[in-house]
Amino acid sequence: MPRALLRKFQKRKAKPRYAVPPGVRVYAIGDVHGCLDELNRVLEAIDQDVGSHRGKSELVFLGDLVDRGPQSAEVIERILGGGLPTDSSAVIMGNHEQAMLECYRGGVATYGSWLQFGGVQTLESYGLGREEIFAPTFDLAAAMRKSIPPMHIQFLVSLKDYVRHGDYVFVHAGIRPGVSLEDQSARDLRWIRREFLEDTTDHGFMVVHGHSIVPKVEFRENRIALDTGCYLTGQLSALSIENDTVKILTVNS
Repeated sequence: MPRALLRKFQKRKAKPRYAVPPGVRVYAIGDVHGCLDELNRVLEAIDQDVGSHRGKSELVFLGDLVDRGPQSAEVIERILGGGLPTDSSAVIMGNHEQAMLECYRGGVATYGSWLQFGGVQTLESYGLGREEIFAPTFDLAAAMRKSIPPMHIQFLVSLKDYVRHGDYVFVHAGIRPGVSLEDQSARDLRWIRREFLEDTTDHGFMVVHGHSIVPKVEFRENRIALDTGCYLTGQLSALSIENDTVKILTVNS
């Protein structure tokens, strides 16, 4: 692997009360957005890192696997194909997966916005051309049903709203402050920004999220932001959490 692509680690102590269960190392990967090469590099770095751990390892994808980048179909296929470096994995649904599913199901109101914020690139990854996509007679839902493998849709439907490991909660966008985790709305978990990002409330757990781009992994008192804008910057970030210690893992294209 070229030197520029080698993983960079930075160790940082989380608050002592924030910890994952003993014997478990949890990895979280930020928004991939169709960037297959960077995803493969992060998975390779995790594979090397997990070799030093004798206990159980788990991997969480924070959502927004699709859109914007050039290889959304290939990213989904990579995850479905197995061979992930940890003992188990979970994938959270982001707002981009939600919009993709709504269009697949014929949600006409979502068509325009989805195509504008990355849906075109996703359709191209499934073999559709822009001339076809922007034709006046284009039937988006019909084209998606024809070009997207049913297994990919089943995978998207199965994605989780959130994952919890000990004192860490993994979501796509964030949570609504003052609302219990069990009562959070799916929309907030996938779309919320300002109300969550500006809040300094002690939630009783540490929230690890993507959705809102930051120049580097950002640590706050009640949250960790992990979306470093891979489709724009070529930088895909991940975390390794063991006991109460958080380690940053970043690859650059």
